[in-house]
Amino acid sequence: MASNKKVTTARELLTAIHQIQPASKPLPGYEDKVVSRFPLGVCMDECYSNLYIGDIGAAKDKAYLQKVGITHVLNTAQGNKFATVDTDEEYYKDAGIKYLGMRLLDVPTANISQFFTAGANFIEDALSSGGKVLVHCFMGISRSATIACAFLMLKRDMCALEALTTLRKNRAIFPNEGFLRQLSELDNDLRSQRE
Repeated sequence: MASNKKVTTARELLTAIHQIQPASKPLPGYEDKVVSRFPLGVCMDECYSNLYIGDIGAAKDKAYLQKVGITHVLNTAQGNKFATVDTDEEYYKDAGIKYLGMRLLDVPTANISQFFTAGANFIEDALSSGGKVLVHCFMGISRSATIACAFLMLKRDMCALEALTTLRKNRAIFPNEGFLRQLSELDNDLRSQRE
């Protein structure tokens, strides 16, 4: 007998991403001015209440993070290789920012799902304490977006499609195909647990 259970696929998530045009918004902290992100070298967007996704420029600019009120930084690209960000807990110590690092490359074969729970817990701790969290990778498109999506799924009971839509409406995120597959697997697991 065939099952009528809905199964989320990576292709479905990819199609949804392509159909959503992100909003054009001012850079956080500069809402009252017309400021281009490029001369500042910072690219960051609030994608959910007090949850920001950004790039290496935002992550390394401690003065900017303090201006915006960031209290927690989650680096999903920790390291000193190409397309990684070489920050750690010590880097943010003088700014009073709490830190969590994950060593991940932005390749479809990377096991990002091993970090879903730790990332979701870190973000939840930040938000529940009244903080603001920056989740970043090198460009703020794939690794960071995937961890932020997992947070919305695990802690805000969103399905993968709803979580990706929430983020994509606020930033031009684009998780790689392998990460979308892992999000679809998480979605299917969560759905079966909730039934």
